[in-house]
Amino acid sequence: MELPCGVSKSTYAQDMAVVHTRTQWGLLGILLALLCGLPFFLNSLWLGIVIHTSIVLIAVLGLHILTGLCGQISLGQAAFLGVGAYASTLLCAKLNSPLPISIIGAAIFSGCFGIIFGLPALRVKGFYLAMSTLAAQFIIIYLFIHVRFAGGSQGIFVPIPQFLESKINLYFIIMGTAVLATAFAKNISRTKAGRIFVAIRDNDLAAEVIGIRLSYYKLLAFFICSLYAGIAGALYSLYIGHINYEHFSLMDSIWYLGMLVVGGLGSTSGAVFGVIFISLLSKGTSLLASQMPSLGPQVASTIGIIVFGLILVLFLIFEPRGLSHRWEIFKKFYRIWPFSY
Repeated sequence: MELPCGVSKSTYAQDMAVVHTRTQWGLLGILLALLCGLPFFLNSLWLGIVIHTSIVLIAVLGLHILTGLCGQISLGQAAFLGVGAYASTLLCAKLNSPLPISIIGAAIFSGCFGIIFGLPALRVKGFYLAMSTLAAQFIIIYLFIHVRFAGGSQGIFVPIPQFLESKINLYFIIMGTAVLATAFAKNISRTKAGRIFVAIRDNDLAAEVIGIRLSYYKLLAFFICSLYAGIAGALYSLYIGHINYEHFSLMDSIWYLGMLVVGGLGSTSGAVFGVIFISLLSKGTSLLASQMPSLGPQVASTIGIIVFGLILVLFLIFEPRGLSHRWEIFKKFYRIWPFSY
């Protein structure tokens, strides 16, 4: 990795550091300060968009660990997010659990569901694994509708603590969780498990030959991915106040995977870029469609999906490595500018 002139590394700790220079530490501090001050400068509409985007980011970061690092395809992330939402709500409503315990319990419960539906990954991969996770999407949604204590098709209301009735307080809880989730996802690729995930993604047969237990680490990837989804689901239930099966559709799972592709597979920054880009694109197309009533309500409601599909196809053709690749090119450019090498 290219470093600015005058910056050198003399220890392994310096080489493994995520933030290398004082300038980078300063920029990180400015970013955190901006995130802390952001809710005081946004109206209710944009604050809600930022909160929802942060929740989606947590879910996509889990998918980044499973698909981007470990190479296991999942089309059921929205369903696991729903498991976390229902589990957290039921723990609060039925057992009167404190909010932190409910979120942790929801995350673990969702992670266990991930292990169950990740078992086919021990036998199949690629297209067949995608079909098995697609089955998980339909099975879990069926349970939401037909299990009695889940409220059926009517859903259930979420008991929200009084201090979270303010959107600003909710913002700090969700944004803080998103920042911690991003830091964990960034560092997991530098751990033993993260390096094994990458080895499995690149060549699972070679990884097995050198002694890696594929079954253990594949299920671990599914557990972490669903754990992230469970946390996102618990926070999402607090945000909307009422949940039912329609909030966790197959289309949402496809959007999450599309965000990861647009941002760049295998990169934490790619997950962040993809979520922000697609969220802004979706909101922008919705606002544009609302300004053209001649299109009709049906066309206006689907124009975002059409644009998303078009953008996804263009990225797959012209920039398959996603926005994170463009970011890496830009960083290399400004580090060596004005020299041509």
